[in-house]
Amino acid sequence: MKLDPKAFGMASGVLWGGAMLLMTVLAAANGYASDFLLMMSGIYPWWYSLTYFGAVVGAIYGFVDGFVGGWLFVWLYNRFVKE
Repeated sequence: MKLDPKAFGMASGVLWGGAMLLMTVLAAANGYASDFLLMMSGIYPWWYSLTYFGAVVGAIYGFVDGFVGGWLFVWLYNRFVKE
């Protein structure tokens, strides 16, 4: 069975973007997961920070990152699956 790379990419992007948004808002409010998010600030360097504005930036970065990762995963999966 082949999978749709665009649909899987969108689902992955929404999931990872939402996770980045939620974790950054929680870190800005009370420090939750701040060590992990400081590590992510090295991966998403431009304008990402542990602030509410950084949460929006992190959500955008996370969506793009999740979309590309999900799309590549399914593209590879479809190359190896037998019909």
